[in-house]
Amino acid sequence: MAMGFQQKEIKIISEPSRDKPFIVIYKPKGIPSAPLTPEDTNNAFYQASKLYSELLNVQGRKPVEHGLLHRIDTETDGLLLIALSQDFYDYMMEEQKKGHFIKKYRAHCKKTPLNTEKLDGFCHLDQDVTSKILDNTFSLTVKSYFRNYGPGLKEVRPVTENSGKAALKKLGKKTEYETIISIKKIGTKYFADCTISSGYRHQVRCHLAWIGFPIIGDKLYNYEEKFSELSNQLEFTAYCFSFINPYTRKTEIFSID
Repeated sequence: MAMGFQQKEIKIISEPSRDKPFIVIYKPKGIPSAPLTPEDTNNAFYQASKLYSELLNVQGRKPVEHGLLHRIDTETDGLLLIALSQDFYDYMMEEQKKGHFIKKYRAHCKKTPLNTEKLDGFCHLDQDVTSKILDNTFSLTVKSYFRNYGPGLKEVRPVTENSGKAALKKLGKKTEYETIISIKKIGTKYFADCTISSGYRHQVRCHLAWIGFPIIGDKLYNYEEKFSELSNQLEFTAYCFSFINPYTRKTEIFSID
């Protein structure tokens, strides 16, 4: 007898109100953030739109995404913000451009020095990460441009001013992206807390691999798992974000802690 398929369900973290024309949802691992086509129903946005039909009235950069203000990878769990009004969506898009929409991520990592023979396309890192480790905790800020990379351009690679001309010509756009990283060692495990104010696809995952702390379960940027038949779950969560609410002028902070 065929087994039934049970769709993973989102959770509503914050419902809309007059001064909060948006919703905050928790997306579990294994479900996409957004639809690929108007008919696509296997995604977090579709589930949210069935609860709040006003979401469909917002016009976003991509028509099928409506008021979705950011997205996380299918394998990543965590918080999403979706606008219910066009005014709020337009405001938040400007806030993102200014770096005022702060997002935080947590990852369980493995200390694995980058092997550019097995994971090619990475440029030289201009800082010695190992020298920063002190009392099992260290922090650093990683900056780079990005270019899409690999078969189907499914991955990204960091690019700096010292990269070759070929890499610089392939930049997604001439924008430098910054990831603030704090790593703590607990026993034999490493846990990273990462903060960004503007984001490129796979930014945090790529930056962590670049400094030698790829995420466990990352089949794209952890070369030990990329070439392994093991299928570990990506241990990566978008756990917090904050922004200034234009209607109250107060800072909204949402977290799944």
